[in-house]
Amino acid sequence: MIRKALLVIVAALAALVGVLVVRTLGFSSKQVEVEPVAAIAVDAGSVAEHLGGALRFRTISHQDSAPFEPYPFIDFHAYLSETFPNVQATLEREVIAGYSLLYRWPGSDPQLSSILLMAHIDVVPVEPGTESDWQYPAYEGRVAEGYVWGRGTLDDKGSLIGILEAVEILAAEGFQPRRTVYLAFGHDEEVGGSGARAIAELLEERGIELEFVLDEGGLVTDGVPGIDQSVALVGIAEKGFITLELTVRQEGGHSSMPPPQTAVGILSAAIHELETHPIPGGIRGASAAMFDYLGPEMPFVQRLVVANRWLLGPLIEHQFGASPEGNSMLRTTTAATIFRAGVKANVLPASARAAVNFRIMPGDSAGTVIEHVRRTIDDPRVEITPPESSTNPSPVSDIESETFTQLQQTIRQIFPHAVVAPYLVVGGTDSRYFVSLTRNVYRFAPVELSSGEYNTVHGTDERLAVDALADMVRFYVQLIRNSAS
Repeated sequence: MIRKALLVIVAALAALVGVLVVRTLGFSSKQVEVEPVAAIAVDAGSVAEHLGGALRFRTISHQDSAPFEPYPFIDFHAYLSETFPNVQATLEREVIAGYSLLYRWPGSDPQLSSILLMAHIDVVPVEPGTESDWQYPAYEGRVAEGYVWGRGTLDDKGSLIGILEAVEILAAEGFQPRRTVYLAFGHDEEVGGSGARAIAELLEERGIELEFVLDEGGLVTDGVPGIDQSVALVGIAEKGFITLELTVRQEGGHSSMPPPQTAVGILSAAIHELETHPIPGGIRGASAAMFDYLGPEMPFVQRLVVANRWLLGPLIEHQFGASPEGNSMLRTTTAATIFRAGVKANVLPASARAAVNFRIMPGDSAGTVIEHVRRTIDDPRVEITPPESSTNPSPVSDIESETFTQLQQTIRQIFPHAVVAPYLVVGGTDSRYFVSLTRNVYRFAPVELSSGEYNTVHGTDERLAVDALADMVRFYVQLIRNSAS
């Protein structure tokens, strides 16, 4: 009897192993094959100088109440007109919402839907007190040591200049797009994107149909575990966000006669509950698509695990979710960011307030976040105040479309050594305002960065390699040729 049971167990295990192996062997690559393209001539030195010039305009968006300075934006508009004469002569240009720019390159076939390439003009400020930490001044636009240095090289003037350089090259060649090409450059992406929203509303009013939108987002990186080559990450969705204010009100008094819990204690306990009971997550949507594309490129053991998520999914979630970066792609995240209470060490605070920021996973919503918070805290002493506005996550864009295939092809033509994979953008971009105009919203900056270079985004010594900038121009040239001709 025992022997028969053992034989059944062994047979079941053998069958299970067989299923795992068969599924792994059938887990085939999703990378598209492309023919090499003719070299695209780019004057890298000239492009670098143009980007350096763009960085000298302090088009800064301040999150606080610092007054908006319009003249750097107005002067930057003039700089672009002077620097790109073929763009100025060939494309129509409008100033939207005061400081954002919309260019239109009319196509020869008005029956075809248009394409939209995006970037943003504004940059974040340099943290006060860190100015002297920069190897080269943040707003000098210095070209040195093979890099362009300065605030905005990576976020996002590099893309903006790359797009305009590509159009300048094509216009000089006499290229005529069949599809109309729009270029949209918002002026305040870093503080909400009212400029991009105004552009999207204007295009919708005009009845413009878009084949696809391409904005900043993913990039070409060498830092993906389990992959021994570069990976081009294309954002196919982005998270939403909501910040809730939690408030506890108690009677004040002298600290020598405290109640069992002070306002600080009650609020701290509430935050502890939220941090230790996050919203359930999992591998789904854009994150599942990423594993579908990366898994076939991994060594056999890792490929077996990814190919059999039906059984081994919890193992992947545990390992992948162990890092903040991985966890952010699996769930709606919870981050307590502000805590205010008390005025003196021996005075009981009459109130305590905290702000908790949630980045909302596609499949969740602002409403489900609020309900989770109420249920998890379960304490009537804690007031939960939603903000006046919040942003729900974007739809997940279509990766089966001809447009996504075309984008894959363009990436592999310019970065033939890279594996292309969709992924979830955990931050926010201006592209979220255009989801009503097309199903095909993609988020990818065609730049190859090391982890050290990427860490300078919004930080000290932000910089972009001159060679990488030239490849950005080549990418946009090839993308327009592929998608608009």
